[in-house]
Amino acid sequence: MEEKKDGRRRLSGEGWRRYIRKFNENDEETIVQTVPDERAEAWIEREAPFFECPAPVIEETWYFRWWVLRKHIKETAGGRIITEFLPRVQWAGPCNSINSADGHHIAEATWLRKDRSLVKEYIVFWLRGEGDETSYSSWIADAVYRYALAAGEEAFAVGLLNDLVSFYEKVEASNMTKYGLFWSYDDRDAMEMSISGSGLRPTLNSYMCANAAAIAKIADWAGEKELRERFEKKAETLKSLILKYLWDEKARFFKVIPLAAREDEADAFSFEEIPAERNVREEIGYIPWCFSIPDKRHDGAWEYLKREDGFRAPFGITTAERSHPLYRNTRSPHECQWNGPVWPYATTQTLDGMIRLLQERKTETVSREDFLEQLRIYAESHQRIREDGKRVNWLDENLDPETGEWLARKILQGWGWPEEKGGYERGKDYNHSAFCDLVIRGLCGVCPEEGNVLVIDPLLPEEAWDYFLLEGLPCMGHFLTIVYDRDGSRYEKGSGFWVEEDGQVLAWLEKLGKLRITLEGKIGAQAL
Repeated sequence: MEEKKDGRRRLSGEGWRRYIRKFNENDEETIVQTVPDERAEAWIEREAPFFECPAPVIEETWYFRWWVLRKHIKETAGGRIITEFLPRVQWAGPCNSINSADGHHIAEATWLRKDRSLVKEYIVFWLRGEGDETSYSSWIADAVYRYALAAGEEAFAVGLLNDLVSFYEKVEASNMTKYGLFWSYDDRDAMEMSISGSGLRPTLNSYMCANAAAIAKIADWAGEKELRERFEKKAETLKSLILKYLWDEKARFFKVIPLAAREDEADAFSFEEIPAERNVREEIGYIPWCFSIPDKRHDGAWEYLKREDGFRAPFGITTAERSHPLYRNTRSPHECQWNGPVWPYATTQTLDGMIRLLQERKTETVSREDFLEQLRIYAESHQRIREDGKRVNWLDENLDPETGEWLARKILQGWGWPEEKGGYERGKDYNHSAFCDLVIRGLCGVCPEEGNVLVIDPLLPEEAWDYFLLEGLPCMGHFLTIVYDRDGSRYEKGSGFWVEEDGQVLAWLEKLGKLRITLEGKIGAQAL
C-alpha cells in the first residue's frame, strides 16, 4: 500500500482511470480551455479526491463531474475563472463569465487537492476584477465564508471584507423594498419563465440573509465588532421577515409574494388573496433550508418532495409542483423554463437544504434514505442516449421530468442551433450546478466548524452500503481519509468508521456515526 504525503494512499487501486478514458473516448471536444481532454486524466489524478462506493452510478458521476469541471477553468488577464457555458453566449459578462452559479463553482473547487489558488483567483475576479457579481442573484459572501472555513483561509476572507460589504450594500440599493424584503426578477434569479414570476422571492431574500450572516462572521474574524453587530442585525431582521411573509401556513411552504416591480405596492400578503395562476409551490421554497433559516415548525414542507402531486417525478425534482395548472404549460417559446423541468442548479440547492436540515436536527418529514434516493436519481440523470443508440455521460441545462431527455438541448437542436442562442451544443457540459460537494458534505458528512473543529456526520443510511472511501480530501489545512468498512473485508484495516491523516487514525467508531475532531494548524494564507 503506497503512502502519500498528500493524503492519497490509494487503498483501492487505479480503477478510476477507466472512467476518464471512457469520458474522453465518447467526448466531442467542441471548446478547449485551460485543461484539454488529453490532460484530463493527469489533472484528475492530481486534483480530485479519490472516492469509491458500491453504487456505480454515484461513483462514476463523481469522476464525471470533476472531468466536466476542469473543462471550465479559463485563463483571463486577471487570473483564472470558472465558466458556466463553454461556448460564448450573448448574456455573459467579460470573459464569458456568469455569476449565477458561482456559489456552486466555489463549493466544488474548494475540494481541489493541489490547486489552492483557483478559488481565490475566481472570487477576486467577481469582487475586485472584471466580473459583475450583481448581474444575477448570488450567495457570494456565504460561499466565501464556507470556503474560508473549509480551507483554513480566514485571512483571505478578512482581506475581502470591505468588498463583500460593498457588494451587499449595492444589492440593498438596487433591490431592497419598503417591506424590508428584497425584490427580484425571476430572470435575474437565473430562473426565467417561472410560474410565480417576479416579486418578494425565497431566492434573493435567503441569499442576502446568508450573505449578511457570513459578513458578520468574517467581521468577527477581523475583530470588527461594530460591523459584526450591524450585519448580525441585518441577518436576524431578514430571517424574521422571510418567516413572517414568505411562509404560507396553510400550504406549509415558502412562496413568492408577486410584485411586478420593486417600487410596486404588494396587492396582498395573504397567499389566499394571490391569484391562483401565481400562487404555487416551487422548488425555490426549499432554498431557505440551505442557510438554516427555517425552524422545526416549517419542516413539513419536505413532504412535498416525496409526493407525485408535489415535486417527485421519474427523472428528478421538478421546479414547480406537478399539480399546478401551469406546470409545464409553456407560455413562451423560450428554451429555458422554470415551470416544471428538472434543473441541476435547483436540484443542487434542494439537496444542499436537505444536508443542512438532516445534520442540524431530527425531522420526521424527510430522511437520510430520501437524501440517498434523490442523490442517486440526480446521478442517474447525467446521461444521454445518442442518435446511434449509445448511452454516454452527459450534463446539460434542464431535463424533461417525465422522460429524462435534456429539454433545452432538444429545443435548440430543433431550431438548428441558432448562433444568437449560443450555437452548436450550447449546453454541453453545462457547469451550473454541483455534485461532488454534495457527496463530500452530505454522504460523507464533512462539516467544517469554527475553532478548527471538524464534524463528520454522514447522511448515508447505516444499512445502505457496506463501504465507502473518500481519500486525500483537503480540509482545514490537512489531507484526510474517511473510511467506512462494515465488516473489515474491503480495506483489511478493521471494521467500522474512521478518519485518518497520513495513515494516523484521528477518530474511530465501531459503526457508521457522527465524529467530532479538533484539527490543529492551518494552511498559510495571505490577504489579497
